[in-house]
Amino acid sequence: MAKGNGKGGKGKGGKGPKEAGKAKKSKVAGIDVPDVKDEAPAPVSFTEALRAGPGFSLTDLDPRSTPGFDGGKSDGEVALAARAGEISAFQERLYAESKGGGTRSLLLVVQGMDTSGKGGIMRHVVGQMDPQGVSYTSFKAPTAEEKRHPFLWRIRNALPAPGQIGVFDRSQYEDVLIVRVHELVPRSVWSRRYAQINAFEAKVAAAGTTIVKVMLHISGDEQKARLAQRLERPDKYWKFNPGDIDERMQWPHYQEAYQAVLDKTSTDIAPWFVVPADRKWYARLAVQNLVLEHLERMDPQWPPADFDIAGETERLART
Repeated sequence: MAKGNGKGGKGKGGKGPKEAGKAKKSKVAGIDVPDVKDEAPAPVSFTEALRAGPGFSLTDLDPRSTPGFDGGKSDGEVALAARAGEISAFQERLYAESKGGGTRSLLLVVQGMDTSGKGGIMRHVVGQMDPQGVSYTSFKAPTAEEKRHPFLWRIRNALPAPGQIGVFDRSQYEDVLIVRVHELVPRSVWSRRYAQINAFEAKVAAAGTTIVKVMLHISGDEQKARLAQRLERPDKYWKFNPGDIDERMQWPHYQEAYQAVLDKTSTDIAPWFVVPADRKWYARLAVQNLVLEHLERMDPQWPPADFDIAGETERLART
């Protein structure tokens, strides 16, 4: 079984797991998952295990590791299913809070290389949410209209309204990733964008949006295997894009660009969480719990009645 405290359980300078002694059962978010034999200590939360702290290095994080969880695939699937209804329950409370005048929302940002599992996160984690309460945006290459505006214009327009959970499949970070790797704008332009993004996110957070930024960290070997599968299986052809191989040839440059993003934009207000993604089941479990831990911290409240409960009860009884 995978060791939850294996290589990459913490990055340089990042927070690592706390000692918990030997465990006969895997525990995630207070839920016991049976048949776990590993004795690796588990951290207090996925938030602690995966946060990119000062000095964090991508090269030190094993993409096959499972920080925050000491079970295997079957255990992870049980744990994922065990909390499947909680996100929608929190979502309902968050939406109800906004109807009482609340201004809070949550924004999940998901970044990663091609084949890193963004689609699986959308199906298996975001899919647990009530679609009516989700504001989902998949950012592609900017349109002609979007190019006429500052790069954050389209991001601002897609922010979640109060009571919503917003989901960005790719995001403002494309403008310091693909733009940097392919030199789509001068260095003097993209190099200023880190500070602009930080300032933007600070304003978004101050307005009541909790930001959860996730990077899905896949290895080069795993990406190659997933691309090969798309070429071998007719039911996967539709997923294959010849441009994915072109992008793969830029792998070292993308790793450098992602490291710069983590170094410059993992702030106290909007930190990055780096999720090892070679094991799809673990990535889904980790993102689910990152969202849940932040919603638990937000603790949205049901709004009080703005009418006379006793009076309305009496009126209803007379009908």
